[in-house]
Amino acid sequence: MNAPITVPFTAARQREVVDALRAVLPAHCVLFNEEDTRPYECDGLSAYRQLPMVVALPEDEAQIVEVLNACRRLEVRLVPRGAGTGLSGGAMPIADGVVLSTARLSRIIKVDPYSRTAIVQPGVRNLAISEAAAVHKLYYAPDPSSQIACTIGGNVAENSGGVHCLKYGLTVHNVMRVRMVTIEGEIVELGSEALDAPGLDLLAVFIGSEGMLGVVTEVTVRLVPKPQQARVIMASFDDVVKGGNAVANIIAAGIIPAGLEMMDKTSTRMVEPFVKAGYDTEAEALLLCESDGTQEEVEEEIERMTAVLTESGATAIAVSHSEAERLKFWSGRKNAFPAAGRISPDYYCMDGTIPRKQLAAVLSGITRMETKYGLRCANVFHAGDGNLHPLILFDANQPDELHRAELFGAEILELCVEVGGTITGEHGVGIEKINSMCVQFAPEEREVFFAVKRAFDPPFLLNPDKAIPTLHRCAEYGKMHVSKGKLKFPDLPRF
Repeated sequence: MNAPITVPFTAARQREVVDALRAVLPAHCVLFNEEDTRPYECDGLSAYRQLPMVVALPEDEAQIVEVLNACRRLEVRLVPRGAGTGLSGGAMPIADGVVLSTARLSRIIKVDPYSRTAIVQPGVRNLAISEAAAVHKLYYAPDPSSQIACTIGGNVAENSGGVHCLKYGLTVHNVMRVRMVTIEGEIVELGSEALDAPGLDLLAVFIGSEGMLGVVTEVTVRLVPKPQQARVIMASFDDVVKGGNAVANIIAAGIIPAGLEMMDKTSTRMVEPFVKAGYDTEAEALLLCESDGTQEEVEEEIERMTAVLTESGATAIAVSHSEAERLKFWSGRKNAFPAAGRISPDYYCMDGTIPRKQLAAVLSGITRMETKYGLRCANVFHAGDGNLHPLILFDANQPDELHRAELFGAEILELCVEVGGTITGEHGVGIEKINSMCVQFAPEEREVFFAVKRAFDPPFLLNPDKAIPTLHRCAEYGKMHVSKGKLKFPDLPRF
């Protein structure tokens, strides 16, 4: 792999910024030597990397205010960062900018079993909320695959989901209040711990804004009771079209499973040797359908889903009979990403959303693209809400494979738009999908996005050049279709 391309900045400018930040932060909270800033050069999308000029590690809200004030005064661009597990390059640094990490704000302030809420700082891990609430038989429902490491601040920035988002919703459905700091250093609270909040619903605007509107300092999340029982059906299909149609049939039957996930043969064969979940590796498609609730509710729903799956052409059906077996069935889906590293030097995880009825058509389209680009693709889906996560397998050491993977991914997103979907479900836009934004949104729509950005961040210092493409970029890329071989990618620092 080649060394990352860096944009030079002057030593004098770096020293000016370091001095300003050390005036408001302890010295150990300001990093600027290369060996110290290297861990912050990328997020989970490691294909693109850039060393930041400075990394700031504030330890409380007051310090975040001072960091923002200093950066605004010096006109320094900055990128907010959580745990760095994002997969769209949203936390990739700017060469002449500051990375503002919220990792040290990691306290669970309060768990209230009566209101079923928890107040946490942005550096609290997703799973840690559920662990703290477990004594009250409550948990936090959104469960991204990275929940053991990802933090709630990053979840808010990306509007994260997980395998149970079909029934319990995304981050936006489970966050009641966000306390944040604007670029002017003003502390603002969005939302409320009550059922509603006065004024415009700015909380929904802020969640999923990828660090472009403000920096999170505190979050109030909704907790839900742990179900008395949960069981999973594992259904095999000899055809991906039948598997895709089964998903639509379950929803059409009025059933909303706690989880409804789909994996193709490439995925199951990739995962099974890694976790030994008992997957049918000869099946063309595998569905995992979870039911939770009381014992009576689960038994009835399992029976109904089994009937629908059978009528949809399932060749084999297995039902978990213990909690250990349920977790075993899910272990393969939860470990799909790390399992990819066992069979391929690199992989590129995409994220798009489509209408459920288009699952089979999009899967067939991805199969055709595998031949076109000469690369394998393992498909795992939040099938219930149409959120696709194709894993494009490639070797960055081979000439042009990364570029072909990028084109492959862009064409998948173009297909998502063509069938009535969108270019992201939960990973965000970041730098990864910024050209695809040009394909999906008209100039007038993009200008509305910029108007929201200007309202929160007039100097355009917070995570600029991410998520919303400029008119110039879309003039160059927006009318070009990757399927016709015309789409190019910006010159980003990469390995």
